[in-house]
Amino acid sequence: MAQEAESSHYRALFISDIHLGTRGCQAELLLDFLKYNEAETVYLVGDIVDGWRLKRSWYWPQAHNDVVQKILRKSRKGARVVYIPGNHDEFLRNFLGTHFGGVEVADSIVHESADGRRYLVIHGDQFDVVIRHAKWLAFFGDKAYETALWVNTWMNRVRRKLGLTYWSLSAWAKLKVKNAVSFIGRFEETLSEEARRQGVHGVICGHIHHAADQDMNGIHYINTGDWVESCTAVAEHHDGTFEVIRWVKPTQIEAVEDTKARSVAA
Repeated sequence: MAQEAESSHYRALFISDIHLGTRGCQAELLLDFLKYNEAETVYLVGDIVDGWRLKRSWYWPQAHNDVVQKILRKSRKGARVVYIPGNHDEFLRNFLGTHFGGVEVADSIVHESADGRRYLVIHGDQFDVVIRHAKWLAFFGDKAYETALWVNTWMNRVRRKLGLTYWSLSAWAKLKVKNAVSFIGRFEETLSEEARRQGVHGVICGHIHHAADQDMNGIHYINTGDWVESCTAVAEHHDGTFEVIRWVKPTQIEAVEDTKARSVAA
């Protein structure tokens, strides 16, 4: 059940796949989320700005600028902000190790939770075979995805008039198409194996726009989701537990799964 939002303070927040610069970006919902949620550390886990789309055509409404300002304001107020570029904002990989307005830029980072567990924080595109070996196909898929989001936008305008909450056609299809489900599974397994290889307890990533919090053969796999389809973020509580949060509409929140997905890693 949805509930009235209250201001919350977390040990860490993990946000990815905002895709600023695209019409599918749910900037207003993200601004509402950032208004009600604070953290000691904020990780921006890639695809925050969509450089691919901005190269083709410029789209930057005020709400997208407000998101940037809101994040920078959190840094000025004392939060540590770490930006880990993804494939859509890969231009920032030319500036690894630098700071912009108090925001650190890193290719990946190891986050230590309050209870001493270590998590690899990485966008995840480095382990996507299509991105690595057939980038032209990724660009083609991005265009098809843009079309699906256009259809989704019009559908949700009708839903809003009917008093219904945001619903993602593309996210629904992703869980129904066999190849998409298979791709998600392989991605989760690959990232979990990379975490195991690096000797950490878990991995926190983005990239595939599919929020998750689960055990993968002894590795705690967490995916932050996105702010195009699911409008999700990951929060670490001060006791070291993690929660996947879906921000449904202004001043209302609910968990991604049937339960709140607040869990202790295996």
